[in-house]
Amino acid sequence: MAAPPLLEQLIGKGPFRHDLAEIDNFISPKGAIVDAQKKAAELFGATETWFLVGGTTCGVEASIMSTCSPGDTLILPRNSHISAISGMVLSGALPKYMIPEYNTSWGIADGIKLHQVVKAIDELHEEGKEPAAVLITSPTYHGICSDLEKIIDLCHKQLIPVIIDEAHGAHFKFDCRLPSTALEQGADLVIQSTHKVLCSLSQSSMLHLSGSMVDRERISRCLQTLQSTSPSYLLLASLDATRAQLSKNPYTIFEKPIRLAHQLADEVQRLIPNASVLESADFEGMPKKDPLRVTIDTWELGVPGYDAYKILREEYDIIPELRSQKSLTFAVSLGTCREHIQRVVHGIKDVASVHGLDNSGRAMINHYECAPFGEITMELSPREAFFANKRRINVEESLGEICGELICTYPPGIPLLFRKLESREVYAQKKK
Repeated sequence: MAAPPLLEQLIGKGPFRHDLAEIDNFISPKGAIVDAQKKAAELFGATETWFLVGGTTCGVEASIMSTCSPGDTLILPRNSHISAISGMVLSGALPKYMIPEYNTSWGIADGIKLHQVVKAIDELHEEGKEPAAVLITSPTYHGICSDLEKIIDLCHKQLIPVIIDEAHGAHFKFDCRLPSTALEQGADLVIQSTHKVLCSLSQSSMLHLSGSMVDRERISRCLQTLQSTSPSYLLLASLDATRAQLSKNPYTIFEKPIRLAHQLADEVQRLIPNASVLESADFEGMPKKDPLRVTIDTWELGVPGYDAYKILREEYDIIPELRSQKSLTFAVSLGTCREHIQRVVHGIKDVASVHGLDNSGRAMINHYECAPFGEITMELSPREAFFANKRRINVEESLGEICGELICTYPPGIPLLFRKLESREVYAQKKK
């Protein structure tokens, strides 16, 4: 076998035996791929499903390209994933941003509300424009869901297709205690990261179509443009295997993860003084929330989230899913066990007791409040800004200039600054 020795030493010979050449036409499948996609569509409740080997990023880009032409307007939240920006560059679409409500106590954005979509559509109508599509991220990285059923009903009455970036909600179908899926609520296009809470390999996702409002042939053409003609059959096989795994016991498979997530939330609050866990009640209207995303307030423990993340990773070999200035988020999945929960609780308890500030120290840092999504001034379209000539300057010289590049951390993959926006002093101050 001609496998590189170092890689073979790391993962063995098995993956190389199954890393097959093209046994079907990925762009226009006729055999195993199309059969697997049909089974996935049936399981997830879609009219048609496409396997993705470029992650949900590829699916979001294809969804925007399949609904928006150059000059069309896409309504989307300001805290959308970076892939939505790329989708507008590729399609030539223009953004109409919705600013999510923001809980400054937690430093976390809420989902999108019906009135925000109504406002965006009405403002476009006042300008004599019609939206080509609405894109919403639900759930967010923290597990907060938007009011999809009402939003989708509103949009469909006006013949507006709805795209849902459901990257973190591929598991919602498989337990009644989880939020309803976007497909169940009537979405037209839904993109899911099957590799996140579910068990396919990284970089593998699914794009689901429901109904006939969006042209499936145009979706296929967009995917043909964006995806490789030589996909990894390991990625494709992992998607089909995950579908088969879920099909065996689709409504009980998440009983253990949900139980463990509740144990984590309960024990953190019960065993660690001043600890609190993010709940639906922390947001107006009590939106649905994914119980498998457990967000813990480290700020009130006297430890900024970034510091707590570094300590847990370096001293306890614990890697949280997401860190922010005020909190840490943990993702409970099918691979989580009781020992993992105990290690997290023990680690956070130690971090709080060893590194936490006393009451006077907490009072000094509790002035921190900053909503990151302020007023937007758009000077160029995403596509124009992408291809425009650029120059590199110091951040101190950037005030009043037009941003020529994305400034984005991952996770969560939400741009702080992106091309075409006028640089604002608040951002420059943050960078300092």
